[in-house]
Amino acid sequence: MGQLTGKTAVITGAASGIGAAVARLFAAEGARLALLDRDPARIETVAAECRGTLGAADQVTVHRADVTDEGGMRDAVAAAAAAHEGLDILVSSAGILDETPFLDMDLATWNETVSVDLTGVFLAARAVAPHLVARGGGRIINVASQLGIKGGVNLAHYTAAKAGVIGLGKALALELAEHRILVNTIAPGPIVTPLIDGLSEEWKQAKQAELPVGRFGRPEEVAPTALLLAASPSGDLYTGQTLGPNSGDVMP
Repeated sequence: MGQLTGKTAVITGAASGIGAAVARLFAAEGARLALLDRDPARIETVAAECRGTLGAADQVTVHRADVTDEGGMRDAVAAAAAAHEGLDILVSSAGILDETPFLDMDLATWNETVSVDLTGVFLAARAVAPHLVARGGGRIINVASQLGIKGGVNLAHYTAAKAGVIGLGKALALELAEHRILVNTIAPGPIVTPLIDGLSEEWKQAKQAELPVGRFGRPEEVAPTALLLAASPSGDLYTGQTLGPNSGDVMP
């Protein structure tokens, strides 16, 4: 308990799934939270839970933001930094997913997925990084997917975006190291969240049959990896790394 006391974390995609699980765990560990999402109703529900855990309403702020909107992200992050008097951690977990065969994929479908799943990660990091520099260091944790390592059928757009997130994390780790900012990536396997609602039952059954662990993960099983990377000393030697809570789907 208290591993993140005194730290402020920005979490994108915090209204559900992995983002919400990270928010709940970080609150339990004492972090102040700036929760970003484009779903106002669900984000308020998560915020209320986290405020109850922390026992202080002003320790959790909510910012409605679309990660693909450069100006909106910049303004939301600036508001979060002002409210909490600085930022220490970014967890980028906003994402979308749908199943589309490559031969049927149009440019609009490709662009939408890449815009949210890759460009959104870039824009979040670009908005938060100056605040971490001003703080004298910090942590950036991006959520990718094991499919960004191994590929996935009918998911060329998603796979390409998530592979880009992994590459972006490595580049930022090198470039931001001089500012004492550690950048890492979590590449989960299939996790039971609203994100996988866009996948067919056939796809999910076939994927589950491939997994050595024999099942999909749960968001609360991924959140501790974010805590490991965000906390000290547990995350102090990690940068440019890709950690895989993935049910054995990828074994580097």
